[in-house]
Amino acid sequence: MAKSSEKKFTKTEKSWILYDWANSVYATNIMAVLFPIYFGSVCQAAGADNLVLWSYGTSVATFLVAILAPVLGSLADHKGHKKRLFVACLVLGVAFTLFSALTDDYRGLLVGYVVSHIGFSGSCLFYDAFLTDVTTRERMDRVSAWGYAMGYIGGSTIPFVLAIIILFVMGMENPVAFKLVILLTSVWWLAFSIPFLKNVHQIHYVEAKKGLFRSTFRNLWATAKDIFTQKRVFFFIIAYFFYIDGVNTIISISTSYGTTLGLDTVGMILALLVTQIVAMPFSILFGKLAGKVGSINLLCGSVGIYFVITVVGFFMGFNIEQNPGSQSALMLSQVLFWCMAFLVGTVQGGIQALSRSYFGKLIPADRSNEYFGFFDIFGKFAAVIGPLLVALFTQFTGRDSIGVISLAILFLIGGAILLAGRKTLFRTEEK
Repeated sequence: MAKSSEKKFTKTEKSWILYDWANSVYATNIMAVLFPIYFGSVCQAAGADNLVLWSYGTSVATFLVAILAPVLGSLADHKGHKKRLFVACLVLGVAFTLFSALTDDYRGLLVGYVVSHIGFSGSCLFYDAFLTDVTTRERMDRVSAWGYAMGYIGGSTIPFVLAIIILFVMGMENPVAFKLVILLTSVWWLAFSIPFLKNVHQIHYVEAKKGLFRSTFRNLWATAKDIFTQKRVFFFIIAYFFYIDGVNTIISISTSYGTTLGLDTVGMILALLVTQIVAMPFSILFGKLAGKVGSINLLCGSVGIYFVITVVGFFMGFNIEQNPGSQSALMLSQVLFWCMAFLVGTVQGGIQALSRSYFGKLIPADRSNEYFGFFDIFGKFAAVIGPLLVALFTQFTGRDSIGVISLAILFLIGGAILLAGRKTLFRTEEK
């Protein structure tokens, strides 16, 4: 007889997984690859530093989400509120993504990015918390990993390829082409969210005993105390705070960094397409290996690979800084960008999927939004630090390569905490 973890996905699980397919188009086209290139070209035409503005904008968006996440998470745990808050964030994200297609000013583009980023991040908070509603503890690793896998192969790769075709046909310097890409992103995101909206529902919830407002903050305080008194949750969430910061920062600044160094735009786009393609099978592989090797072992290995990625990123910039105007140096850095893109693809989906599912196993299902709210606040506050480190180190040293290598600190700390707490954390996987 087939094990529970090997059975086919249910309709609810499939609908939940499909939202990764829906929202990943935003993560790829707006946060990581194409929009940063467009934003960079508009900034350069206006004489503004796109890397610094992009880093500060990302910090502002993640800071605001981090502040709101625990309160909204606690509110969402009450009956009937999780879905409503999810829809509100979805609409906010899609609407301000569309807004970005209506302006040609870099300040308007930055506002559109910051607000849509808030909507995107908020929807992902409630989406993650729905994991406890759609599946069982035994199936979480597999369902979570398939979410990221489908996000990469569908939400990222297919509309990404369509976007590349639009840019190649209309011209990489044509702003109308980028506006069409933004429109494609908005439509894709909204259209493929429909199955989630129809089939995913809140199963676990808490009742508001003495008024919704009072109950929200009472539960929020109780969860905060629980997190700091439960060793397994505390060890993991502190480690997550550091390593996920580095992961998210690398995702958000890679093309801005490459643009600043003067790398070939087409080469960067194709390299990041390789990232999406490689990430799909590796995400599924992580889901399968989790039960055999252990989630914590896989997470430690992934953090180690990300440390290597920051070193590759440093040499990519250092090489050009030491040899300005050299075509051979530029070509070497382009090759290093491809190496970095491939390495990111091997671990990006896996580290995110296992972090989400491992945390889901640690927490009570009826308070999943509260816990994921704190999970999100740790991730988002960390994501304030990463771009800020890059911006500050770049400004103070005048070297982009130093800004990038500063991210290695985050992986060293996160990896050290995971290794130090391995015995405590392994108890969850043994249950």
